[in-house]
Amino acid sequence: MESATPHPIIAIVGPTASGKSDLALSIAEVFGGEIVNYDSVQIFRHLNIGTAKPTAEERRRVPHHMIDIREPTEEFNAGDYQREARAVLEDLRRRGRLPVLVGGTGLYLRALIEGLFAGPKRSVQLRSRLELLSERRGREYLHRLLQKLDPVAAGRIMARDTPKIIRALEVRLETGKTLSDHLAVEPRQPLSGYDIHTIGLNPPREASVQRIEDRVRQMFDAGFADEVRCLLDKGVPPSAKPMGAIGYRHFLENEESGSTRDETIGMIQRDTRRYAKRQMTWFRKLPGTIWFDGFGDDPKIKEEVHRRIQLLLPRWSQRTTAF
Repeated sequence: MESATPHPIIAIVGPTASGKSDLALSIAEVFGGEIVNYDSVQIFRHLNIGTAKPTAEERRRVPHHMIDIREPTEEFNAGDYQREARAVLEDLRRRGRLPVLVGGTGLYLRALIEGLFAGPKRSVQLRSRLELLSERRGREYLHRLLQKLDPVAAGRIMARDTPKIIRALEVRLETGKTLSDHLAVEPRQPLSGYDIHTIGLNPPREASVQRIEDRVRQMFDAGFADEVRCLLDKGVPPSAKPMGAIGYRHFLENEESGSTRDETIGMIQRDTRRYAKRQMTWFRKLPGTIWFDGFGDDPKIKEEVHRRIQLLLPRWSQRTTAF
């Protein structure tokens, strides 16, 4: 039975390398919280350096959830995330702990909070045909096709978002109905019984770019190449879903082509910068977000965030991890 009073949740958003994890750790320690990851690659075991996964020491300081819960060869999607993360939230509510959501995968955060479109099951055959069509004629062609078949969905989905375009086309072609038609009958099931407070980090662009470039170099200094080779030695195929993540796929492609370490680093830096830009585009659309201009590991930003949370959640302000 749900409590009459919504249980609070703190969600931290922002681009990669903005100090989200550090801020989440400090919030959890001060307010008696536990961290719930929404990064789609940290879900998988053995991918540590390339995902900037929390260290063993950080995980001793504060309990972390939705990390290392699948092998890299296992299937895991947004629907799985929604189901399992909501179960974690229920456990934290039962134990009187403050959930602190942190990660970089907007789709997972949306799945958790807003719910997902149930819709028809995926058609492997149709999906393969659409993917092949995208490769041959380009994703722009698929988007134009979607504009003809489902203009409402085409207006919501960016032309470069191939996975969403394919899903919308798949639904329309398989069922004869648009996504909007399906949602009218089977709407998403949003998270209920919780009061979500979203904290956004908006660091200066030049400093953010420098952090991204430094992080990628530090990845390689920390043994990222060995991590990828070890995954292959364990039998993880290059086609495994997490091996397509930024960094991992670049290393695999460049290793095969004979690119130098610096060339690989440069490509990862470039695509990480682009990814950070897309993250901010997505996160800025979240309603009610309280934005802070800086990095999450800046003591002044931490102090400001803590003060704001104390105002938002006065009854939680005296809690600590010993609560």
